Order: sequence, then structure tokens, then C-alpha cells
Amino acid sequence: MQMRKLGNQGLEVSAIGYGCMGLSHMDGAKTERGHAVAMIRAAFERGVTFFDTAEVYGPFTNEDIVGEATQPFRDKVVIATKFGFRGGLISQGLDSRPESIRQAAEASLKRLRTDRIDLLYQHRVDPDVPIEDVAGAVKDLIAQGKVRHFGLSEAGVEMIRRAHAVQPVSALQSEYSLWWREPEQEIIPALEELGIGLVPFAPLGKGFLTGAIDPDTSFASDDFRSTVPRFSAEARSANQVFVDLIGQVAARKQTTPARIALAWLLAQKPWIVPIPGTTKLHRLEENLGAASVELTAEDLAQIRDGVSKLTVQGGRYSAEAQKLVSR
Repeated sequence: MQMRKLGNQGLEVSAIGYGCMGLSHMDGAKTERGHAVAMIRAAFERGVTFFDTAEVYGPFTNEDIVGEATQPFRDKVVIATKFGFRGGLISQGLDSRPESIRQAAEASLKRLRTDRIDLLYQHRVDPDVPIEDVAGAVKDLIAQGKVRHFGLSEAGVEMIRRAHAVQPVSALQSEYSLWWREPEQEIIPALEELGIGLVPFAPLGKGFLTGAIDPDTSFASDDFRSTVPRFSAEARSANQVFVDLIGQVAARKQTTPARIALAWLLAQKPWIVPIPGTTKLHRLEENLGAASVELTAEDLAQIRDGVSKLTVQGGRYSAEAQKLVSR
């Protein structure tokens, strides 16, 4: 597995990370704990050194699983987690007050069974707390050795710049994929200027770009996608054109749509590190294989020209969830 650098503060991780959220949060039936631990360890054995979690995943159980799974090789991996919701519960609303950040970090350290958090993200921008105060609180944690790097998630350019002026930001986590390219407009140019890495979540369009989801797919009531307009049957049918386009390239390259979608992200910038998640070993191996897929200028041009003619149908969040996204 190739390595990549996130930001200018020395944070180096595998070119493809592992998003742990789906092991215990939002995607329907929860994974049995032993299997979840085994998946994380399987990812490490296959070269992954970057694991993403958050206190709200579960809530709380995801960090505990990551802590157990990574204990045998803790010093060989980078663990990223997040703060930003009152009491660690999304239902309680945003809370990035400095005292809350300190409490959340201490609790995360215990669940992760570690003495430092390699990358600590603000999960969502809190409009009631100046971002300078947030960055200052994380700066203090870095000075204490409890945190190594500062990150933001789903933040807009203004917030990124203001935070970065107080404590250098190593990474921004944001949705980015072939069917959500909005970051290309303002976010990516700003990150390049400031020397900040990009960590795309949902790099496979929450599974859609793999080709495994079609208009007949049904989602459990506790699957996050059941509330997303983009995953309505009508939208899935209309958005099939994205999968068809990726499939054409995949067929020519004798690989899979998932690998093409991830390889496309890796080809955009050398400081982009996607974090696909899965509960299946064969999907994990498929995802990691994307690091070995080389897209030529012709491949990239075909994808770029094809996507430029397509319009995604359906919003990426429900109206309620959209309120938590700062731009």
C-alpha cells in the first residue's frame, strides 16, 4: 500500500483508509463485535494504517471497537476521531464549547485505549462557538500531547481559514466522489493553497457507485440511506447513468466500478485519502485494490467528459441532516 501525506504537519497515512462508521452506525444491521474487530485487523494486515471513527458512531461503541482492534499494533496506525455533539449524541445537537471538547477528548482516549488521538476532527461546525475557540481548545490538547493533528469535517472555506490561522489544520473530511463534486468549486483550491489534506467520506457514493444498488434495492428503516432523497427509487433509477459510465471504464480496465471510483479520487490530488467502509472482507480487498489501478489521461478524460454531462438526482441529505452541514 502506498503512503500519502495529509497536510504539512507530518501526518502520513495509507493511500486508502478504512471508515469504521458502518460497523456500528447508520447502515442497518449492526456488525457482530468479533467480526468488526476482525475487519479492522484484516484492513491493517492488508496495508491500511488510517482508521476513522467518532464518538457519535454507535454512539460510543465504534470507538471502543477500534480501540480493541488496534491495540496489538497501535503505534503503527493513525486513528482519527471526532467531537462536536452534545454528550456524544447527534440527537442532542451541536456542542463545540472548549470544555466539551476537552471532555470528549478524554472520553475518546479511554474508549480508544490510547494515550493520544492522532487526528481529532470537529465533526460539524458549531455556529454558536467561534471557530477560533475550537481551534484554540484543540491547540491546547496538542500542546498536552493528547492530540497530534487537528481536522475539520464538512466545513466551508471561511471556517477552514479562520481555524487554520489559530492551529494548522492537517485534514478536512468532506463527502467527495464522482456523484458529489461540489468540493472542487472552492474547497479543494483552498486546501491546496493552505497545505491541508482531503479525506473523502462516502467515496463510493454510500455504496451506489459500486453498482450493487439498483431501483429494486430496499433499505432497512434504520439504514441512513432510507432517509436520503438521492436513494429514493426514482433517484436511483435516474442516477444509474453514473454507474454505467464508471462501468464502461471498469470493463476496459478489467476491474470493478468500485475500484475505478476510488482510483479516480486518488488521481485528483496526491493529498487525497478516501476512507471507504465495508463489513465484508471481499469488498475490503476490492476497495484496497484501487490503489493499484492506474488511470491514464484518456481514462480520466472519458470520466470527466461523461460526468460533466450528467446531473445527480436527489439531495445527499434529508432536510434535517442538511442543517448540520456548514458551507
